[in-house]
Amino acid sequence: MKIETKYNYEKTWSLTSEADLLKIIAEEVGDADPQGTLKYIKEVIKSGKEISVGSCKFREKK
Repeated sequence: MKIETKYNYEKTWSLTSEADLLKIIAEEVGDADPQGTLKYIKEVIKSGKEISVGSCKFREKK
């Protein structure tokens, strides 16, 4: 699964590697489990939805 991200202040979506996704999630959720959060994000976006975590949005690359 390829995931794109976009911060609230950005206008374009960027393809993001899994290592970078974990870094972004860790920055946004603080003490929460980044691996578990990423798993949840993948479950939500596989149906074509976007999800916001903090100031970053995630979606599956079309």
